[in-house]
Amino acid sequence: MNKNKFGFHVDLDMFIPATDEEKEYLVQMRPSSTFFKDGVKRLYKNKVAFVSLIVIALITISSIVIPMFWPYAYEDQLGVQPGKPVDSSYNNLKPFEYGSSEIKAREAGETVFPHIFGTDSAGRDYFIRVIYGTRVSLAVGFFASIIVLIIGTLIGSISGYFGGRVDLFIMRFVDVIYSLPDMLLVILLSTVLKLTLKPVIEGTALEGIGSNIISLFLVFALLYWVSMCRLIRGQILSLREQEYVLSAKATGASGKWIILKHLIPNCISVVIISAALQIPSAIFTESYLSFLGLGVNAPMPSLGSLASEALNGLTSYPYRLLIPAVVISLIVLSLNLFGDGLRDAFDPKLNN
Repeated sequence: MNKNKFGFHVDLDMFIPATDEEKEYLVQMRPSSTFFKDGVKRLYKNKVAFVSLIVIALITISSIVIPMFWPYAYEDQLGVQPGKPVDSSYNNLKPFEYGSSEIKAREAGETVFPHIFGTDSAGRDYFIRVIYGTRVSLAVGFFASIIVLIIGTLIGSISGYFGGRVDLFIMRFVDVIYSLPDMLLVILLSTVLKLTLKPVIEGTALEGIGSNIISLFLVFALLYWVSMCRLIRGQILSLREQEYVLSAKATGASGKWIILKHLIPNCISVVIISAALQIPSAIFTESYLSFLGLGVNAPMPSLGSLASEALNGLTSYPYRLLIPAVVISLIVLSLNLFGDGLRDAFDPKLNN
């Protein structure tokens, strides 16, 4: 029977439930995701940033694990024994060379662990000193970036949220710090703080860290937070006019609560990216301060101090300068490339 298209009869065939195959064909649903998951996927697709992350992880793990089983310590002078004359055959060994007593032990059939990078002028194994120098440089860069992150985020958030005279005063103070000669001030502060802190920390737990490293942290806390402060201030200025901030103000929320619960979480991607890019800057600053003799206390090595010591025998042992220079370059380059990858992956403005 032909159905009248203009009739009022209901076609019951149109109300038959769809099969599973029809649902899968008609409904193509994207699996649920989050901003963090999307950022990780974009970061994984960035091969340069992913390889840089692997390099950083390998260097960090090596600097932590290798000293646990390495038979030589960074401060041990191999040719010096109590009550015996100094054996100068251990000084300035080339890679995979041995001292006189080690040669005799090898001739007797004993196994002697090689000096992969040789020894320095004091008879200390150079490989383990490079490993410890890498550990020190990474630790200084990491903790210095945390200090910069905390101070810059705190002051920048206060300046951007409250505005007015508070913002005017903080920004003029930031401009004053920016106008100072950066490198000269860092050298002066490091010298003064090192001499001032040394008698203060004697006999305390901080003596093991050393006055030089503490002075480095204080230099970063005093000078290097201004860039982070300006960046966070700009983000807060754009976010404080959003509807959810006005709603929180209308309900009587305090400024501290709004900053901690609304403003900082909404610019956390910028904070993380800036902190990642701050680490190589801190490592480079520590390296050139150690190169000038204002870094870590001897005999604890850092990559900068190793490069500085290598200048004395540059013509005879150029690899001693080349090795720490290559490690510094590799760490700084990898961190910079990884920071760029983080920015590309997590910055909402660059998602396209």
